[in-house]
Amino acid sequence: MIDKVEIVNAIANIEDPDLKKSLIELNAIKDVTIENSSVKIYLELVQPVFTVYEEITRRINDAITQIYSDIEVEVNITERMYDLSKRKVLKKVKNIVAVASGKGGVGKSSVAANLAAAFSLTGARVGVLDGDVYGPSQPTMFGLSEQPFEVVEMPDGTTMAFPLEKYGIKVASMGMILQKNEAAIVRGPLLAGYFSMLFEQIEWGELDYLIFDLPPGTGDVQLTLTQKIPLTGAVIVTTPQEIAVADVRRSIAMFRKVNVEILGVVENMSYFIPPDDPNKKYYIFGEGGGRKVSEELNVDFLGEIPFEILTRESNDSGMPVVLREDAGTQRQVFLNLAHKINTKIRLRNFKILQLPVMKISLE
Repeated sequence: MIDKVEIVNAIANIEDPDLKKSLIELNAIKDVTIENSSVKIYLELVQPVFTVYEEITRRINDAITQIYSDIEVEVNITERMYDLSKRKVLKKVKNIVAVASGKGGVGKSSVAANLAAAFSLTGARVGVLDGDVYGPSQPTMFGLSEQPFEVVEMPDGTTMAFPLEKYGIKVASMGMILQKNEAAIVRGPLLAGYFSMLFEQIEWGELDYLIFDLPPGTGDVQLTLTQKIPLTGAVIVTTPQEIAVADVRRSIAMFRKVNVEILGVVENMSYFIPPDDPNKKYYIFGEGGGRKVSEELNVDFLGEIPFEILTRESNDSGMPVVLREDAGTQRQVFLNLAHKINTKIRLRNFKILQLPVMKISLE
């Protein structure tokens, strides 16, 4: 006969891989039901759980089958999260990650597209918001160039736009609003209105992640956007050379000014591996700049992305390279990056959930 207490004791000390706390410490075990030779475990874990679901499920299965060898185990996980209803915008989006760079040309949009696709591969609901007015790249990255938004008139007379969808990922871009060559002449209030449409008048629906491809630079536009959108955190993209790293310092300073958490720094185009000699690495743009500035400014270094022709070809052809099964190392690099960022997001969300709620007594 299967003993419920024995089951709970067997899984109580299993650690959450990101939070490094046991299920019992996290008060994560909500119920255990037993029916014949079947056990169902009900957990509640800090969101988003997509990158840890398989690991925790495996650990639970291993722990229980050590006690009961002939048993069927089912693990059901719900997400614990803070209240989003007080937001002014994007109330159905759980996590909003800005991908930013201090200057153009470092591959920020490519990282944003592949990060979104990597999260999507975990089973998450993902969107990409392309706010780069002067060089909107996401329509090209996802093969959606020249396609406009779907606009629907609502019963109250207002209009609502819906993002386009490709590979199961929702995409909205300034490039879908502006006509060709119009960006160069858009200024001031008109520009701010276009930006606002992307997150105020577009129905994104329920999303686990919205990746925000922020315009490069650290000017008023970037400051305005980071203040209007309730960001979970920011990922800073750089290349190794000093001229790019100098701009990273300004980007980090900008986000800290508006109290947005820096999830980490990604170094893109770190090195080149020749196809005919996979044991060699050529550091075309210098070496170690991203790691150095991360240590200098006390932010996490999330990793290096090699320079590969396949990535460029994928960007141009409208499919993020991480979605290609023949991408090999490059595919794994982006999957690892998504995992590291997800860990940072969960740690951040856990801290928010731990904050005490102030109660005011009227007595």
